[in-house]
Order: sequence, then C-alpha cells, then structure tokens
Amino acid sequence: MYRVSPFMQRFAISLCLGVALATLWVNLAPASYYDMIEWRMSDLAWIKPLFPAPPSLTPLNLVAEALIPLFMFLIGKELWEAIVLERGGLAGRAAILPLAGALGAALAAVLIWQIMAIWIDPNAETLLRTGWPVPIGGDVVLVYLFGRLTFARTSNALRLLLLVMIALDMMGLILLGLTHPNGGLLRLTWLMLPLAAALILRRLHGRPSQLALDGRAGDGRAGSERARRLAMRLWPYVLAGIISYAGVIAAGLPGALGLLPIIPAIAHASRSFGLFAEAEELLTDPLNRLAHALIWPITWILFIFGLTRGGIDMAAFAPPTIMVLAAYWVGKPLGFLAATALVLRWGGAKLPQDCAPAALVRVALLLGIGFTVPVLALDTALDGGEVAEAARLGLAASFVMGLMTLILPRR
Repeated sequence: MYRVSPFMQRFAISLCLGVALATLWVNLAPASYYDMIEWRMSDLAWIKPLFPAPPSLTPLNLVAEALIPLFMFLIGKELWEAIVLERGGLAGRAAILPLAGALGAALAAVLIWQIMAIWIDPNAETLLRTGWPVPIGGDVVLVYLFGRLTFARTSNALRLLLLVMIALDMMGLILLGLTHPNGGLLRLTWLMLPLAAALILRRLHGRPSQLALDGRAGDGRAGSERARRLAMRLWPYVLAGIISYAGVIAAGLPGALGLLPIIPAIAHASRSFGLFAEAEELLTDPLNRLAHALIWPITWILFIFGLTRGGIDMAAFAPPTIMVLAAYWVGKPLGFLAATALVLRWGGAKLPQDCAPAALVRVALLLGIGFTVPVLALDTALDGGEVAEAARLGLAASFVMGLMTLILPRR
C-alpha cells in the first residue's frame, strides 16, 4: 500500500489551530467573536431567484456554503476513486467490510441519539425529530491525525478507517440535505441542473478525455497528441462545477454537496494508489490535477472553518453534550463492530491484510471522533442556540477518544 500524503497532517493542524483560536476568543471576548462570525457583508439580493429566503453573506455562511464545498470535492474524489478504479478500496467485494461498518456505525449512532433524546426530554422535538442526522458524520481529517499516530502510514487498518469515515461523512451530509431541504421538496427539482451539467460534461468532454488518457483516441500519433492536449483542459470541469453548485443551492441542499455531482464526469487515472496517496501527486489526469490545485486553498479553508465554526463555549454543558458523546463513544464503535462481525462471519468479507482484530477495535474507537461534518449540521438540525452550543461542546470533547486510543495496549 502506498503512503498517505503529508497534506492530510497539514489539514488537521490547520483545523485544530482555527478551533483553538476560536475557542480562546469566544471564552475571553464572546461579544466580539459573535460579531465577527455574524458580520453581514451583503444581503445577496442578486441571487434571490435561487433561494426561497436568501441568507445574508456572513463569514459563517461564506465558509459553510462557498468554501467547504471545495474540501468535500476532495473527499468525494477519494470516495469515487475507491469505488471505480482498479485496486480501489471499495471495488468489488472489498466494499463489503467498510460499507457495512459505516452503515452499522451510523444506525447505532442514530439509535443511541434517539434513546437519549427520549430519556432526556420526549417532548423536545428538535432533539428527537430533527437532530438525529448530527451524529452520523465525523471528521476524516482529525480521524486521520489520530489514526496516523495509531497505525503506520502504509497500514491497511488506516485505509479502512479512512474509507469508513469518508462514507459516514457523505452519508451524514446527504441525509441532512434530504431531511432538511430549504424551501420544501418541490425545490428539489433544481437537482436536474447538476444532473444535466454532469451528463453533458461527461458526453462532450469527460468521456473523450478519458479515451485520450487511456490511449484509445485519435487516428494516429498526431491525432492522439491533439486529443491528449484537449483532455488536459480544466475549464469545462470548472464551468460544470459552477452550474452544479448553483443547482444544489437552488434545490435547498447544503452547499457542501454542490460539486459532488460532477466528479463521475471528470476524466481520471486508470488505477487507485490508495486514499490520499502520496503517489497521486505525480499524476496528471484532470481529476488529480483539480484535487492537487486545491490542497493549499483547503489548508486555509479548514483554518477559517475552525475559526468561524469551532468556537467552543466551555460553559455550554447541557444534556445534548451527553447525547453527542453517547452517540459517538458508544453507538458508533458498537455499531461498527457488530456490523463488521456479521459480514466477517456470514457476509463473505475478510479482514484486510495486516489488520488484526485488535486493529479493528482501534478503528471502531477512532470512529468516535467527530467535528467538521456534524458542526455543519448543527445550525440546520438543531436550529442553533444553546442546544447547538451544547452539542458543539460534545463534539469537541469527542477528541478525547483519540487520546484514549493512543494509550490502549497494542494487543
């Protein structure tokens, strides 16, 4: 297995620095912190046709709706390659174990959340009926940071951990968007726009580019070279991405999903080198070129995300804090282990090479870390306010699971 690229570590450090600065700020000078993240830069009247009620442009909305989509594009690219490329982690029967683990972790987290909500306050509609998508997602960046300290960079256990967490992140965002559409179900018809953009892009540029990259285009050497030069053009993908993003926003779904529909239409390499593999930095296909062009912007985006969304109010402890920790520390690990045990025993799945049962337990525990995607869900699923702040505190406390995993015995 190829080594994971060091840019993942830079992502984690950048995010943690932003969260640390925001937490210090919000606890020392809360008024100025909230003034900063809620500063109204524009009323966005010019995009009113795309929104049932267009939000004001604030640093909070700018990061979540316009910048995080770039990060989710990178995550989606890795998931897509794992599914469709040769030696991908989700190709064929290799998908059974990580997908079963992700599904088990998500279901158990939601179940624990609902049980805790009923126990705390059965009349709390926000917690019981709308808040359940919060514990589904996680944080692939922070999980990688602790996973790298737990496993070797070439470990299949680290690869399994990243696969499961990426699947959980995507599942959490998609379910959040479908269960909390902004403006009603009728606006979901706008999703025809990103679908059309992806199909047209694939037909007119993506597929011819793929054939050229695979050496199956052109009527001779000159024709092949010309086809390859055309295949290297990135502007059609950028244009399709803008159209796709506009359609997703107009449909009332989270902007974080805006660039995902075009990923299958982008020409890509013929085989996978593993999730976030360092070897991919040498590839020149359009999908990898787009991803690598985003590395440094995403590093800053994650810092700004931590700064605007990561302010932890240490005095916000409340029942939702316990709900979050129960879902992450009890639900996800037990759900993952139960699901993987079932498919290993009766589903025909096999443990990856060098991934012993003890490593599987560590993977399960590290799934108990969550921040980026759940934080995106807080204001939508929990309507902000004290409940959301209490849940944010629980998400920050989930980092402790990573530290606990590091001190576990090796066997």
